[in-house]
Amino acid sequence: MLRKAATGLFALIIVLVLVLSPSAQPHKAAAAPSFAKGADISWVPGMEAQGYKWKDKNGVQRDILDILKNDYQINSVRIRVWVNPSSSYTNGYMNKERAAALAKRAKDAGLSVMLTLHYSDSWADPGKQTKPAAWAGYTFQQLMDAVWNWTRDVMTTMQSYGVTPDWVQIGNETNNGMLWDDGKASLSMQNYAWLVNTGNNAVKSVSSGTKTIVHLSNGYDNSLFVWNIGGLIANGATFDIIGMSLYPSASDWSSKVTQTIANANDMISRYGKPVMVTEIGMDYNQPSAAKSFVSDIKTKIRNLSGGKGLGVFYWEPEATPGYNGGYNMGAWQADMKPTIALEGFLN
Repeated sequence: MLRKAATGLFALIIVLVLVLSPSAQPHKAAAAPSFAKGADISWVPGMEAQGYKWKDKNGVQRDILDILKNDYQINSVRIRVWVNPSSSYTNGYMNKERAAALAKRAKDAGLSVMLTLHYSDSWADPGKQTKPAAWAGYTFQQLMDAVWNWTRDVMTTMQSYGVTPDWVQIGNETNNGMLWDDGKASLSMQNYAWLVNTGNNAVKSVSSGTKTIVHLSNGYDNSLFVWNIGGLIANGATFDIIGMSLYPSASDWSSKVTQTIANANDMISRYGKPVMVTEIGMDYNQPSAAKSFVSDIKTKIRNLSGGKGLGVFYWEPEATPGYNGGYNMGAWQADMKPTIALEGFLN
């Protein structure tokens, strides 16, 4: 009898230890800023590996995160993660370990962190949502299992570096779904919704306080958002925030901002979800227009109804003219000094 009682007590203790252990519980993200003024900095590690060094507007060489934070009031960063990327500094490189190291560096600098999970080995965007090569032959159930396992793997890798992301995008610019063709929204909105749910639930299983984002391009395109976001919700998808991209020109940015704000207000009214503009950019050689654009969209997103505008992120502002074979919407010049574009973030 005593042996049985002792055995039962021991088993109870083991169960309590497992249940109460911090590693057994979903972690909670630290409080995110009430309004994120952000920059996607995913090219930074590769640029540094190539020898790039940034200067501030006075020509003083400083750490790029220090410049972003202390000169332009950036309080958050966005970091992409690919499944099995190539070693290319520009079109690969950002595996989970490099992303986690960059996230730790940002956190140590006092910045909040957003992850963008590209469920691909390279760029996922409206024109391509290619499955990782290792997942190419999977059944749909195996695909969902892979999304679950990899998402949790990225999250636990982040936590091993001491980082709990504030936000995680489940995919990137998923205008027509993700992981084509299985998750192509025009072929099966339900499959797309299930994949979003799987990613969302995987994030929450590791960090219950991290907010998840579904992100589409062309924030001014209301019909796209009604079809995609509405379709997801009608098919039972669970996520926290609607993300948008906006890349206007110097001549049409004002009208595009007006359309994007109207769309954002419609999303809030229809679905009750907050909105975040997770990518913006404009040609580096139109710095005055870019500064005005940043200031305008920052102010109008912050003032969305019900406080449901959560932030604006500039995409890869550290990029110099023509980086990666022709990208010209960064906010640094060839002399490694910034344009005035990011001054639009200043209060």
